[in-house]
Amino acid sequence: MLGYHVPDPDEAMLVSGGKARDNAPFRVITGHGAWVMPFFRKVSYLSLAMYEAEIQERCVTKQAIQLDVRAVIAFKVANDTQSVVNAAQRFLSEQEREMSVLTGRIFSGHLRSIVGSMTVEEIIRERQKLADEVLVASKVEMSNIGLWVDSFQIQSIDDGNLGYIGALAAPHNAAVQRDAQIAQAAASQAAAEAEQASRRKQAEYQRQTEILQAEYQRDIDKAKAEASQAGPLAEAIALQEVLTAQAERARKEAQLREQQLQTEVVKPAEAEAERVRVLAQAEADRTRIQAEAAASNNRIALDQLLIEQLPEIVKQASIGLSHANLTVLNGPDGVSELVNGMVGQGLTVFNSLQKALSSTGESTDNETRDS
Repeated sequence: MLGYHVPDPDEAMLVSGGKARDNAPFRVITGHGAWVMPFFRKVSYLSLAMYEAEIQERCVTKQAIQLDVRAVIAFKVANDTQSVVNAAQRFLSEQEREMSVLTGRIFSGHLRSIVGSMTVEEIIRERQKLADEVLVASKVEMSNIGLWVDSFQIQSIDDGNLGYIGALAAPHNAAVQRDAQIAQAAASQAAAEAEQASRRKQAEYQRQTEILQAEYQRDIDKAKAEASQAGPLAEAIALQEVLTAQAERARKEAQLREQQLQTEVVKPAEAEAERVRVLAQAEADRTRIQAEAAASNNRIALDQLLIEQLPEIVKQASIGLSHANLTVLNGPDGVSELVNGMVGQGLTVFNSLQKALSSTGESTDNETRDS
């Protein structure tokens, strides 16, 4: 009965018991399956997965200084048919253990050889160069046994308790510490400066804030003061306007009163005073006429006539005075002054008439003589 076998992706299937190709002792199948005749063929599997081997070797440098070197190797069976055949012939029975042991021994020998040709300083400074040289030196041997090395990494280098590596690192450590201290001091100074700058900015911001608050408060206080004074100020302005209006009203009333006094008192008084003056002038004229009549016989009849007419003149003046709107301002004295004025005016009128009559009489006498 035929059987169909398929290897895993990380395996190589080995079919033995029949005639192989390419002079190989068995047929190598990877990536696909194959029909295998039972009883006449045998199927084996070789892992193509990655393996790891760790070595820790004491090596002697070119300066005869012992170093403990620890490294890790990552390897696997190569993918080509010849490498699979070589690896299967050597490691098929116990693949993982035997490959790791043999790989470690190969790399350990080359590591000791290469470390012995280098100084400690070179190993410390050029660790990757050491790893590359060991890898190149081991590649041929690893290829002969069908293995492929993916990487070789040196993990640590130690001189035990000799202190040689520590002495080499001391100047660098001191420089690093110095640089670290300088950097720390610079960082501290920068931090202090930044803090001072921040405080200055905060103080400036606080000052500006206080100034703005003071300005706002001043504006608020001013507005409150204006608001509190607005009422009394408005009242004062209103009171001033009222007083001004009252003063204007009093001035107009005074003007009106003055006009009224002019109309009711002064002008009537002047009119009556003129009337009294006229009457007084008439009385004076009458008296003069009487005197002249007494002195001249030729004019007796004329004087008698004037004397007879004088009461009528005074009567007419008194009638005009009774109809006048006369206001007396000084009581009895005012009345006396008014009467005296009227008498004086009457006399003045009388004297005027007497002079006129005298002039007329003289003219008549002259005319008579001339005739």
